[in-house]
Amino acid sequence: MGYLTALGLSSAAGLNAYIPLLVFGLIARYTDIVTLPEGWAWISNGWTLSIVALLLIVEIVADKIPALDSINDIVQTFIRPTSGGLVFASGVSAQTPMVSAMTDHSTWKSLVVGAIIALIFHGFKALGRPAANVSTAGVGAPIISTIEDVFALAGTLVAIFLPVLVAVVIVAVLVILYLMYRKMKGRKRTRGSRVVQI
Repeated sequence: MGYLTALGLSSAAGLNAYIPLLVFGLIARYTDIVTLPEGWAWISNGWTLSIVALLLIVEIVADKIPALDSINDIVQTFIRPTSGGLVFASGVSAQTPMVSAMTDHSTWKSLVVGAIIALIFHGFKALGRPAANVSTAGVGAPIISTIEDVFALAGTLVAIFLPVLVAVVIVAVLVILYLMYRKMKGRKRTRGSRVVQI
């Protein structure tokens, strides 16, 4: 269960670096639902939460503006995997309603695994966004970004409260991202063939 929670949190971080950190930290700070393991209490620190909330606002705005969203994705190539590693490592041994504290795990291994998971989800997002912007003339950017934010929030909440469903949510997100990418790529090919015919 601990690994499912960590998997859900790091996957969500691949879509939005700050939502999992903020939600996980807020729940740990203001409720007894999450108990952070020793050494990870800084995630629920007031200053940490304030900084993460400010960065989340910047991310939400930047990710909804065409062209700026692609630049943001380049910057986030380093931030999202870092966030994914942090929430994976802290989540893997956190105590949540359905998760007992787990021992005998390496923090460094957890950081690396979380970073890789977040990087995979970030890759889908970053590669699909330019195609979506071109095919919708930029109109789709705020819609797609909002959907990604909703998935990141839902994935975070599911990871904390119903970790068993994490695998289902991850598969659903990957399928939706793949279908969106394939649809955008198909539109681009159709436009290219029309140009050739003219």
